[in-house]
Amino acid sequence: MGKEIPSRSEDYSLWYNELVKRADLAEHSDVRGCMVIKPYGYSIWEKMQQALDAMFKETGHVNAYFPLFVPKSMFEAEEQNAEGFAKECAIVTHYRLKNDPQNNRLEEELVVRPTSEAIIWNTYKKWIQSYRDLPILVNQWANVVRWEMRTRLFLRTAEFLWQEGHTAHATRDEAVEETLQMLNVYATFAEQYMAMPVIKGRKTEGEKFPGALDTYCIEAMMQDGKALQAGTSHFLGQNFAKAFDVQFAGKDGKLDYVWGTSWGVSTRLMGALIMAHSDDDGLILPPKLAPIHVVVVPIFRNEDELGRIAEKVKEITASLKPLGLSVKFDNRDTHKPGFKFAEWELKGVPVRIAIGPRDLDNGTVEVARRDTREKQVIKLEEVSTRIPALLNEIQDSIFQRALTFRNQHITEVNSYDEFKDVLETKGGFISAHWDGTPETEASIKEETKATIRCIPLNAKSENGICIYSGKKSAGRVLFARAY
Repeated sequence: MGKEIPSRSEDYSLWYNELVKRADLAEHSDVRGCMVIKPYGYSIWEKMQQALDAMFKETGHVNAYFPLFVPKSMFEAEEQNAEGFAKECAIVTHYRLKNDPQNNRLEEELVVRPTSEAIIWNTYKKWIQSYRDLPILVNQWANVVRWEMRTRLFLRTAEFLWQEGHTAHATRDEAVEETLQMLNVYATFAEQYMAMPVIKGRKTEGEKFPGALDTYCIEAMMQDGKALQAGTSHFLGQNFAKAFDVQFAGKDGKLDYVWGTSWGVSTRLMGALIMAHSDDDGLILPPKLAPIHVVVVPIFRNEDELGRIAEKVKEITASLKPLGLSVKFDNRDTHKPGFKFAEWELKGVPVRIAIGPRDLDNGTVEVARRDTREKQVIKLEEVSTRIPALLNEIQDSIFQRALTFRNQHITEVNSYDEFKDVLETKGGFISAHWDGTPETEASIKEETKATIRCIPLNAKSENGICIYSGKKSAGRVLFARAY
């Protein structure tokens, strides 16, 4: 397998970058700031897509697709949104025709979408006239471009894949309900599929989405003690409806502006999945998102032994496939079993089965789980019941381990000195009182590089004193350094 992956404890950033590349997930492209998602990495993203898409459709949403290019004047119609993304926009200014080698300037510049609110709300204006046209519950799977200066595979690239939901409603209450519903969908996906515990919360004014009245988020804790925003859901109010003059006639015939939401997750979830669970030997994938659930490695000395093992593996595969499990038979004769073991550990396959001639004679197989490295010998006839149960156990075990780590890294502090000490020596989420002002928030960020990740939705009302300004505080918020 070549050189070992750098240790997490020695250089977490290098460990992450090397793991992404060596596990065949992605690589840097020759296009500045962009990445190539390789087949194995994309197969994990596809599993994420499929699970999320089913959850969206279960809540009544449908998929559509909107243009990549947005006329600049349209993009600038909602001022806060345009200003918020101004420094990240890529803009098309010229075109070239086949028989015209000249660079012709466009009559109006086109923004390459960093997000799609503008083009979608401009479209909704044509779709909505009456309360009968509402609600509109649309999602799109797409790519977006944000001209990042410092990039990291999956976590921050100039172009990335995501989904973005955009909904339109007749009332404020419906839109707020939708915003929170989708936040809960994301939290359920993160915890039940990614095995990654999250904290649901609301962003501060300084951290909310440009053009939104409220932004809600799910925040996760990575193994290096840094936070990662794993998904956001925005209550847009009537801001975009007013910017694009999207009105509807109510049951009483009176015109009113539509209420909106938008929400999204991206391939950043791939980075979260890697950093939340993996170790120095490679990926640890939760079974619900693993492209391969079980790899079977034959132990053989000659073709005859391999042939006998292959027949038994057909039976194993036939017993597991109807259960929705993916089985890989690694029958390559170009690599030894030890190499294969290491390769599939690197790629995070949850369960490995080793089988040789002696196992055939005994009617058994050796089963190893990736997360704990524990091995057990089971009877061949038990494979179809023991393996699914083991995969469920692994899924739960990975979540519980991440939950324990997260809970151990939430620290309450009551002074700025204590805050800075915990930040440097322990990391993680820091629960502290804040006076609610953007000035204090900005000062803490500038001095410590820690940001307010969220105001937890389950936070209790607790009067106190801001750790920075000494002014009154109505409750604690969660700070952390973050990706």
